[in-house]
Amino acid sequence: MTVIEAEARGGLTVTALADRPHMLLLSQFEELARFAARTAEGLRLEFINGRLGVKAVPDGDHVEIIAWLQRMCMQHRPDLHLYGERGLKIRAYREGRAIPDASLAKPGSFAGHGEWSGSEPVLMAVEVTSFDRDTDRRDRREKPRAYAETGIPVYLLIDRDSCEVTVYSEPDGERYDKAVIVPFGKTVTLPDPVGIELDTEPLKDWVN
Repeated sequence: MTVIEAEARGGLTVTALADRPHMLLLSQFEELARFAARTAEGLRLEFINGRLGVKAVPDGDHVEIIAWLQRMCMQHRPDLHLYGERGLKIRAYREGRAIPDASLAKPGSFAGHGEWSGSEPVLMAVEVTSFDRDTDRRDRREKPRAYAETGIPVYLLIDRDSCEVTVYSEPDGERYDKAVIVPFGKTVTLPDPVGIELDTEPLKDWVN
């Protein structure tokens, strides 16, 4: 029995473990993430800036948004594939782990990989905000920085709270130099290497 399993079986749920302010080594996080994934709770954990995060279970509208974006990518970039919830090693020295809602990459980019892949094949990371307490910190502040440090060319944030789409681009190794914000209903450009004009009008249908 591992340390994480022993602590969990001692009376704490995996959710409670994830919420505690642990100072973890990367190996300890990966142990916890594997344990969480195979429990009845089925949690998906992330590790950003040395902090554990619990990835919210997507609701129906969240799922529809990702399905819509998959169709748009297939229509405009049939040479690429939008992968759902692929675990990525993030930041310059790969000390973080994130699970974007979707990652755009060439087909076959993750073949033969384990639980976590390097981010080199990823042309765009996508997050759709969830209605949980950590959305502001995670999706709007931590992930733009982490994805830029990792060198992911484009970060697409679909924000259901503000009804806006933010397209981050031009990472400089620390942050994205450019961020374009448009309200749902406007057309926005996903810049190279993605190269898609995205009409966001359908997003109005999936806002609670």
